[in-house]
Amino acid sequence: MATNPPKGDGHRNGAVRERSQTQTPSGHYVKRDTNTGRFMDVKRDTKPFKGVRKEK
Repeated sequence: MATNPPKGDGHRNGAVRERSQTQTPSGHYVKRDTNTGRFMDVKRDTKPFKGVRKEK
């Protein structure tokens, strides 16, 4: 994967590994750990998490 300069500026390059997200019936997004399958976090607004892949 290519990295974008400048290095060390505090932003993420690429997606978060071993995480996925899905949308609940209420419209909120839930982050899931792909190793254990446990839900980790729920967003307050209805926008998806940044940098986390979506489940199909």
